[in-house]
Amino acid sequence: MARIPYFDPATATGPLAETYKKLPPLNIFRMMGHAGPMMDKFVKLGNQILIFSDLDPVLREIAIVRVGVLSKASYEVYQHEAICRKYGMSEEKIKAIHEGPEAAAFNELERLVMRFTDDVVANVRACDATFKPLVEKLGFQQTQHLVMAIGYYMMVSRFLETFDVDIEEDGRPAGLKLPGMG
Repeated sequence: MARIPYFDPATATGPLAETYKKLPPLNIFRMMGHAGPMMDKFVKLGNQILIFSDLDPVLREIAIVRVGVLSKASYEVYQHEAICRKYGMSEEKIKAIHEGPEAAAFNELERLVMRFTDDVVANVRACDATFKPLVEKLGFQQTQHLVMAIGYYMMVSRFLETFDVDIEEDGRPAGLKLPGMG
């Protein structure tokens, strides 16, 4: 149960009301309404990461779900596991994200992403052993996009857990349509 009342989007005015018109009716956004105008910038950064990054979306979602798992952020995991399925990820691979980087379901690149994500979440600065092989495979831009996704979803997870944001009552995950989804 949420630690503070959810914001009522019907009471939003000005730019916040405009932001709500563009968003699905998710509890994360209902909770975030208390942040006022900061919410718009938060959503825009999330959209940049989800829509405009050239990082492979499956790799991105593996990292996002792993951040949620490591952060014990059940809402984040729930929503992004649904996104994983929309990208065609198998239940075996989704389960493997919970198991860790050495799970048999991952290919070499996915394993590198998992190790790197674990390292960044635990240590802030990735060690050379996880950083160098990833940069060799992804290059500079995609590695930076991955770090931005990890950092953003660490913040999201902390927001969700601090305010105890509930999974929506109907249990349906976000109906997002992102580039590359089937």
